[in-house]
Amino acid sequence: MKTRFTSLVHVKKNMVQKSERIVQQANENCKKAQEALRGSLSDLQNITLASHGKIAQLLANRTLIEAQRSMIQHNKDWLEYANSELKAAKEQLKKDMIEYEKYKYLEYEEIQKALKKMKIQESRDLDEVALMTHTNKNKESS
Repeated sequence: MKTRFTSLVHVKKNMVQKSERIVQQANENCKKAQEALRGSLSDLQNITLASHGKIAQLLANRTLIEAQRSMIQHNKDWLEYANSELKAAKEQLKKDMIEYEKYKYLEYEEIQKALKKMKIQESRDLDEVALMTHTNKNKESS
């Protein structure tokens, strides 16, 4: 049964589905950021520190360590950003779901009102038919 809220319910449902997809994408982005951070931390652990040798090797080693630390900081920032995106996406999903449920409830209430009106009308129609039948029987028996 269609009501004035039916089209709004469909729109809100589509918005909820879109928000769910955004949350899934944000989750994937967050997982990728965590993996990248873990990878860069393990890469830092795998760098061997040169304790002796030519100064050029020591400087190259130091530059490599600094670059890796910079990569770690970049991945931490990425993870923080991904987490904030995920939080915002979850909040939007929550709002969209509340709106969807609100319009779904309003549609349900309107359907219940329409069904109640139909039952009342059907009851009146049956009463009228019964009255007409009763009247016809009384006329025939007289």
